[in-house]
Amino acid sequence: MLKNNIEKDIKGLLIDENLTQLELAEKTGTSATYVSRLLKKNVPMNKMFVDLCEKLGYDIEIHYVKK
Repeated sequence: MLKNNIEKDIKGLLIDENLTQLELAEKTGTSATYVSRLLKKNVPMNKMFVDLCEKLGYDIEIHYVKK
């Protein structure tokens, strides 16, 4: 199980960095629509990765570290 709320986490990071979703899309070379879909959980994290971890008895918890 993914323990993080990715939508909340990324939105918080955007606020911390004073960026919009459009600016994030431009930085990553993708569209604002795609970023929006990711944040609304319409595009799930790689299901196979999550399934493998669950089968091994692990939950997933992501920690963000500033470069």
